[in-house]
Amino acid sequence: MKIHSNYPLQKLNTFGLNVLTTNYCKVTSVEDIKELLAKPEISGQNKLILGGGSNMLFSKDYQGLIIHNCIEGIRIDSQGEDQVLVSAGGGVNWHSFVLFCVDHGFGGIENLSLIPGCVGAAPIQNIGAYGVEIKDTFFELTAVNLTDGSIQKFNAAQCHFGYRDSVFKREGKNKFIITEVTFRLSKNPVINVSYGAIKSQLESMNITAPTIKDVSDAVIAIRQSKLPDPKVIGNAGSFFKNPEIPTEQFNELQKSFPDVVGYKTHDQLTKVAAGWLIENSGWKGKRIGNTGMHDKQALVLVNYGNATGNELIEHAKRVQSSVKDKFDIDLEMEVNII
Repeated sequence: MKIHSNYPLQKLNTFGLNVLTTNYCKVTSVEDIKELLAKPEISGQNKLILGGGSNMLFSKDYQGLIIHNCIEGIRIDSQGEDQVLVSAGGGVNWHSFVLFCVDHGFGGIENLSLIPGCVGAAPIQNIGAYGVEIKDTFFELTAVNLTDGSIQKFNAAQCHFGYRDSVFKREGKNKFIITEVTFRLSKNPVINVSYGAIKSQLESMNITAPTIKDVSDAVIAIRQSKLPDPKVIGNAGSFFKNPEIPTEQFNELQKSFPDVVGYKTHDQLTKVAAGWLIENSGWKGKRIGNTGMHDKQALVLVNYGNATGNELIEHAKRVQSSVKDKFDIDLEMEVNII
């Protein structure tokens, strides 16, 4: 384990931004973390945990220590007749973990196939797609407190999961490094194809009785067809959250825009598709300099090559302002601005 100075981050963030960090250290075990935290030279430094670098946008060089979570390993903890507990290290690639579970017949996270990032970041963001969120199968996580090096466990209630939100984005932000996450998965899974896109994709694949492998393959095909590969075009996937607005406001909006996409989250609130709002504000595929919203998925902010973090942020603000002016709806950034 070595602490590097003035370390380049371009290959470690999916926007491909050419920024540096004052100090960088890769950790592969809890022991590494404890050894690092004991070093006097890092005392008082700002600390940022890096996983896959897929949910952050660097506006400038980072002044402090970046701890790169590279803790690997997948373990089947226990199995019952219907359920199984499976744990993965915080640095395990998320999609690789999904494929492991699918290959073993463990259901519950197949709808989350091909989401970028690492296992340790998944509960922070409460990642979700196609009607499924992490909280649905989450059992517990283990984390190291960056203040005193103590090991703490968090159950679902202690994580305070919300829509793309958790305690680790609020009062616990940058205070813990998640070393392991455990999921409760099903050996007799109930297939979730409630989203029309999955149904349509399965139909195109001539599948009428889908398995979790079929659902995973369908989700992969959908995502690959409309989401840019960060290795080719810098991006962080969905850049904005789908806003929730009063259902009364949505009903009024629907009178002027009958094709607006939304669904009720409960009696008084409706979640509106941010991609629809952005596309219908004229931003889908529109490029300004080296930034733009992707031409196949308006929700994805992209770096066409040499954009700076601030240029990307300014473009996002232009989109927010435009949507606000046209629909009177506030878009919230999903990506973490550093």
